[in-house]
Amino acid sequence: MPTEGSIRVWSDFLRVHLHPRSICMIHKYNHDGEAGRLEAFGQGESILKEPKYLEELEDRLHFYVEECDYLQGFQILCDLHDGFSGLGAKAAELLQDEYSGRGIITWGLLPGPYRLGELQKNIYRLLNTAFGLVHLSAHSSLVCPLSLGGSLGLRPEPPVSFPLLQYDATLPFHCGAILATALDTVTVPYRLRSSPVSMVHLADMLNFSGKKVVTAGATIPFPSVPSQSLPDTLMQLGEATPWTPLSACGDPSGTCCFAQSVVLRGLDRAHHTSQLAPGTPLPSPLHACATGEEVLAQYLQQQQPRVRSSSHLLLTPCKVVPPYPSLFSSSLSQHGSVLDGLPTGTAVESIPVLGALCSSSSLNRALGDLAKDLSKLDLRRWASFMDAGVEQDDLEETLQDLRSLAQCYEGGDDRLVD
Repeated sequence: MPTEGSIRVWSDFLRVHLHPRSICMIHKYNHDGEAGRLEAFGQGESILKEPKYLEELEDRLHFYVEECDYLQGFQILCDLHDGFSGLGAKAAELLQDEYSGRGIITWGLLPGPYRLGELQKNIYRLLNTAFGLVHLSAHSSLVCPLSLGGSLGLRPEPPVSFPLLQYDATLPFHCGAILATALDTVTVPYRLRSSPVSMVHLADMLNFSGKKVVTAGATIPFPSVPSQSLPDTLMQLGEATPWTPLSACGDPSGTCCFAQSVVLRGLDRAHHTSQLAPGTPLPSPLHACATGEEVLAQYLQQQQPRVRSSSHLLLTPCKVVPPYPSLFSSSLSQHGSVLDGLPTGTAVESIPVLGALCSSSSLNRALGDLAKDLSKLDLRRWASFMDAGVEQDDLEETLQDLRSLAQCYEGGDDRLVD
């Protein structure tokens, strides 16, 4: 098994055995080095304009679609900060044209912290992110940025922190594991055979009134204590948002939520409801609920009484055995419970996780700030970005679309853009 020091690309540590028909190799760009990289939106977009790559993608796609008993739709995972932003946008457009009515949920991945000294890389990251969000939202049912960074714009923000994790935000190995944990959790509603929610239903709940972009958040691990029930734990979380934001949209405090889908997984059924003895005064209405599903639904209703909410409770925890990196506090048990803050000396094998997708007014500020940064750029200074197929008119159109997208999220935040 590879060590963290030997990891260079995702396949080095995931060790996933991919079917040969699922892989399309792009030979015209390099993964490593400073030259020949897939670094601009136009480069990625142009790949699927070439018959060779377009036919190869369609061939592989049809191979799997024909095997489906029930095709809900498609998930696209692509980098937002480089040329894969354009490739993902073009793929979403092709899927929308060929599979109209199916769900298309896109996850746009962004790096963690970045350095101010890397001017061209930061400018390209800004441009690719802006073009990607606009084009992907036009052709997807939902778009969700995923990042451990604090900002979509040019101003660097510190990476997010988790009370029970010690991770290195400069290591893609660590960042990828955390984001994968969140992704595996928030996609539960349409991946479970027993769930009545499909990709299209979930998207329709979250994307009304043009709100195609959503934010993700997670509590990793969910702070479960063996002696406490779920109502006890939720009461201790207080009124603050109970998850850490994972979409680089800044601090969510002071913002409002329009709609949300929340998943809690990995809690033993015996801890779902109150364990108080009969006749004991109930500390909260949550302690009167008969099922864990009722507890979670009522908690969300108390937190956000005017918000359209969907909640799911899943018994299966998230597995974190190797090659998952060792990120966890020494106070966690084998199954992720918090044991009085004392070192356990036990390797953590599974954890409970709380994850959420939200249509939030924080996107008004985040997208608006991104538009402000973009409006200050003189694209003529970045000739290589323009050489990839982007023109000044494209930038102006993207800027206007980005502002329009930001306006969809107005309301409930005194710091919103004008």
